[in-house]
Amino acid sequence: MIPAFLLVFSAAAYRITTGLLIHSGATWLSNFTPLAAIALCSAAYFPGKYKFSIPLVTLFISDAVINFRYGAPLLDSQIVVRYIALAVVGCAGLLLENRASLKMLLPACIVGSTFFYAVTNMFSWLSDPGYTKNLAGLIQALTTGLPSYSATPSWMFFRNSLISDLLFTLVFVLSINLGRSAEGSRARAAVPRAA
Repeated sequence: MIPAFLLVFSAAAYRITTGLLIHSGATWLSNFTPLAAIALCSAAYFPGKYKFSIPLVTLFISDAVINFRYGAPLLDSQIVVRYIALAVVGCAGLLLENRASLKMLLPACIVGSTFFYAVTNMFSWLSDPGYTKNLAGLIQALTTGLPSYSATPSWMFFRNSLISDLLFTLVFVLSINLGRSAEGSRARAAVPRAA
């Protein structure tokens, strides 16, 4: 379990690093952070009190650092919607808790990542006055976004998020399985052999 915890904290540190580097010209890093995968995998594998606390605390810490750097508020409606969307993805992880495997989590990761992207971008469309409140404005929010926010179009945010979610899920499940194998080996080695 410790490698999985370290992986979550590493992903948060990576999110902070990319969040700070994004305006230095590294736009290809835009949103290459596995937020939905952290919520999904943590809920599926972590023990009870850590299922939601670890992913939400790491997200909050990374938000605090990034928002402080850019002078953004720590709590606004967009951030609240992001946390709610991640909690819903985490609930999907709870449903998979007893059947958690790579075969189950990879499709759930795709659905969770898509859900997170759709909810957060639709909320931006609804709340940002820069978008027209019609189908064209919604399509803009889901594909190109507003040019005033970033040189990176919305679809690239989704692509990067989906790729990072899939990679994180793969590495997370592998680290859980390796940890369980190591624990099983230690347990077998500790059992005295009959003479």
